[in-house]
Amino acid sequence: MLNLPNILTLSRIAAIPLVVACFWLEHGWAQWLSAGLFAAACITDWFDGYFARRYAQISRFGRFLDPIADKLLVAAALVMLVKNEQLAGLNVLAALIILAREILVSGLREFLAELRVGVPVSQLAKWKTAVQMGAIAFLLLGDAVAPIVSQIGLVLIWIAAALTLITGYDYLRTGLRHMAEGGPT
Repeated sequence: MLNLPNILTLSRIAAIPLVVACFWLEHGWAQWLSAGLFAAACITDWFDGYFARRYAQISRFGRFLDPIADKLLVAAALVMLVKNEQLAGLNVLAALIILAREILVSGLREFLAELRVGVPVSQLAKWKTAVQMGAIAFLLLGDAVAPIVSQIGLVLIWIAAALTLITGYDYLRTGLRHMAEGGPT
């Protein structure tokens, strides 16, 4: 269970309290550190999958934990950004869309697993994750760089929300085929 891909996934979870703690520090460098830790944790998402495939270290534990680590990291950051009003007003809706889709897809995967139906991650969902993580990194930096950085983050979070709706619908449509009476089992 403790191979390199799983260690990287666990490190992503371990980074969450550090990202949150740095975000709440009152020093200018803290935003940079929070965004840097968040970005490093996001990069481990790519590397854990790469190493698991490259070195044939795909495990049940990793397949279980990897999407949970992603969701925990993103959810913690979004909640933190809403609480700090980096995401405020109508922009909270983008965060809500992202969180709702993550819960919906998790529940759908659990339901379909009982039917022994796998739902592979689509290429568009991978792009959604990349845009969403990029948006959050920009929002964590906020005005530490320049006011335009927050604006870029807001544009990206809305692009991520749109991709979230599209990919969520795709997953739901697939799931509904298996939920229908007489559908494939």
